[in-house]
Amino acid sequence: MPILKSLPAKTVALSAASLVVGAMVGAAALAGQTHMLAARDALLTARQELSQAKHNKGGHREAAISLINKALDQVNAGIRAGH
Repeated sequence: MPILKSLPAKTVALSAASLVVGAMVGAAALAGQTHMLAARDALLTARQELSQAKHNKGGHREAAISLINKALDQVNAGIRAGH
């Protein structure tokens, strides 16, 4: 890795430490979101199933997918809020 060899060891070490701490903080934030993450997974599965349906069912399949996308936006916002 030529780019790493050109950087001072202290810079490389600090960068690596920052990545590790960032990953740990991110994982800790998500750990308290088990229900929100489960809801997101369920919505993603529902959207995938609806996308594979053969017919639009009088527009209801498309409407359901649109509502799922809106729900996903809200769940993701809730996960980001983290409280």
